[in-house]
Amino acid sequence: MKKILAIVLAMAIFAAAPAAQAKAAEGRGGIVGGLVGCCFGIRTAAAYNEGKSINIREWLQFIWVGYVWAAFEGYSGVTTSDLQKTEPAYF
Repeated sequence: MKKILAIVLAMAIFAAAPAAQAKAAEGRGGIVGGLVGCCFGIRTAAAYNEGKSINIREWLQFIWVGYVWAAFEGYSGVTTSDLQKTEPAYF
């Protein structure tokens, strides 16, 4: 029963993707935007759909190095303003 429910929910998400794709940049959104959101989170998916590329920090999350890096920066007190100064293209 759980597998059937999971399949139905996945089909509903991908069926609704074309309607949500209307506000995305040209060539963005759809299945790829959905996979980016699933793998990297909603903020990265939103940035991807606006036409920005995926940052190296998100790619490093696949091998958990990105999470350790983010934890170290969070512990050291890095703010959003600091990140905007060092990586303006991401914001």
